[in-house]
Amino acid sequence: MDGAKTIGEMMSLDGRVALVTGGAGHIGRRCAAALAELGARVALADLDGNGCQDAASAIHGEFGNETLALAADLADEAAVRDLPGAVAEGLGGLDIVVTCAAFVGTSRLKGWAVPFEGQSTETWRAALEVNLTSVFALVQAAAPALRKSGHGSVITLGSIYGQVGPDWGLYAGTGMGNPAAYAAGKGGLLQLTRWLATTLAPRVRVNMVSPGGIARGQDRAFVRRYLERTPLGRMGREDDVAGAVAYLAGGLAGYVTGQNIVVDGGWTAW
Repeated sequence: MDGAKTIGEMMSLDGRVALVTGGAGHIGRRCAAALAELGARVALADLDGNGCQDAASAIHGEFGNETLALAADLADEAAVRDLPGAVAEGLGGLDIVVTCAAFVGTSRLKGWAVPFEGQSTETWRAALEVNLTSVFALVQAAAPALRKSGHGSVITLGSIYGQVGPDWGLYAGTGMGNPAAYAAGKGGLLQLTRWLATTLAPRVRVNMVSPGGIARGQDRAFVRRYLERTPLGRMGREDDVAGAVAYLAGGLAGYVTGQNIVVDGGWTAW
C-alpha cells in the first residue's frame, strides 16, 4: 500500500522523549527500558533518587540512549509541575508520559494495608495525593509540550482493583492487605484517564494499563489461591506490563485513546 508504514516503523520511538514516574520501581524501570529499546530518550522520576539514577544509568548502558534521572516527591505539587520542564530542558522535549509511581498494597504506611477499621483518613489522603492528584497535576503541566509534540501519549498505570472489589479469601492467614484508598485511587484514575482522553484529543492520546497481581514473592497460600482464579495460570511479570505500555506509547496505537488495557491473565474475565 502506498504510504503505508511498516510495523517496525510504527513501533519505533526514535527521536521521542518519555517521562516515567516511579522509575526506580520494578514496573517503572522495566517500562522505561522498553521505551528506550524502541529508541526513546527516557527521563525517570522517583522519590528514590539513588535508585532512579541507577535505573537511568543501567538503561543508558544497555541501549545507549540519553537518559535523565530526576528525584521528585509526587506528594509535592510544585515538584510534580516542575517535571515536564526539567525533562524538556534535559532531553529536548516531551512526547510520552507514563505514570507508574504509586503507593501500593505493600507500601509501609501507618493505617494502610491493615483491616478496614484501622485504615486512617490521613493515609487515605496521602495515598490519593500521590496515586491520583499527582497524575492530574503532572498531565496538566505536561499538556503544552505533549500537544506540541505531534506524538503526545499519556499512559496511566491502573489496577484490576480499580475495577473490581477484593476477594478477601485470597488474603486469609497471610498478613497481606488491600487498602481501600488504593482501590479508590485507581478507580478514580481510570475515570481521569477517560476524561483526559476526550479533553486532550485530538493531539494527545491518553490510555491506561491495568495490571493484575505481579509476582513479588508473595505468601505461597496467596499465590496458590490467586493462580486458581487466573485463567492463564500464573501471576504477572513486569514484561507483561511493559509490552502494553510500549504498544500504547507509539504509532501501533495511533488510533487508540480513552482505553484501559487490562493485563491480568484473564482475572477479570470471569
